[in-house]
Amino acid sequence: METNVNNRYEFGGRVRYSEIDHRGTMTLPALINYFQDASTFHSESIGLGMDRLKQDKKAWVLSYWQIIVDRYPGLGEEITAGTFATEFKGLYGNRNFYMKDGEGKQVACANSIWVFMDLEKGRPVRPSAEHIDPYGTAEPLDMPYEGRKIALPENWEPRESFPVRKYHIDTNEHVNNCQYVQMALEMLPGDILVHQVRVDYKKSAVLGDVICPRVSEEDGRIVTELCDGNGKPYAVVEIK
Repeated sequence: METNVNNRYEFGGRVRYSEIDHRGTMTLPALINYFQDASTFHSESIGLGMDRLKQDKKAWVLSYWQIIVDRYPGLGEEITAGTFATEFKGLYGNRNFYMKDGEGKQVACANSIWVFMDLEKGRPVRPSAEHIDPYGTAEPLDMPYEGRKIALPENWEPRESFPVRKYHIDTNEHVNNCQYVQMALEMLPGDILVHQVRVDYKKSAVLGDVICPRVSEEDGRIVTELCDGNGKPYAVVEIK
């Protein structure tokens, strides 16, 4: 079931076995995929979906995430994923997300910043009214917002590099946003339950690129920089 009321888009689901980990609860990547799907479905529902953007040679590219998880829903739980735009300014659009359980209680929320890209010119452009007006906006969620810039540690521990695989790639022929988080989770020591993740996306990795990770653990957070062969980051992921 899906609804699009007061500029908020929601769709319902049920936690599948394929979305849980050894704890029997939803994984962080599965939760992120619900959020990504919500924004995709929102765009499709107002006529600004994948085909329209492809035709216009434009794309909204995720630049920053802040995701807070209070509770990971368990197998079989009814859930609702929702999203809405909060602001459009210049080249950017801000969007909130939330997940509710079967009783309507919020279990996770997120803030995100997107940049509008001209795919032909390969650079950001200001979206026209036809690309933003149909979304409308709503009041931002009441959540503890952190600044976009992730403070980088001084000391890093390099990890083994690996190539970008076919399963990492999305319809834009880039590594999918969620895959960077999955890569960072692979670097975590032991069995850590993530409460918050922030991701600063720097540039897009494509098939054939090699990811060179480096990790730092300090002050209750783990920062992973996923870099190219020259040490320039594709994404910085902070996990708490």
